[in-house]
Amino acid sequence: MYSTQENFQYAETTNEREIETLAPKHQQLRVSLDRKQRGGKAVTLVTGFIGDKAALTLLGKQLKQRCGVGGAVKEGIIIIQGDFRDRILELLLAEGFKAKLAGG
Repeated sequence: MYSTQENFQYAETTNEREIETLAPKHQQLRVSLDRKQRGGKAVTLVTGFIGDKAALTLLGKQLKQRCGVGGAVKEGIIIIQGDFRDRILELLLAEGFKAKLAGG
């Protein structure tokens, strides 16, 4: 919107609400392995997290550090480089999350 008034105040409207982060015991996380569109390289995916972006980023950072590998957090999914399904499942269960392996 454009205004010719010098002291016009823009009103920002956002439809996005901050999602409340559920407690770990109420989360239903899925840990899976994926190779699609990654040049044949395997990555471990953690999906199903319900909460704000900061909490998801923090969880992703903790998992990457404990596995000693790189990764990313994109579109609500934690991506860990390599096949660390069993290790990540153990870490999530130790943190109190409800998690299980998904996929074949």
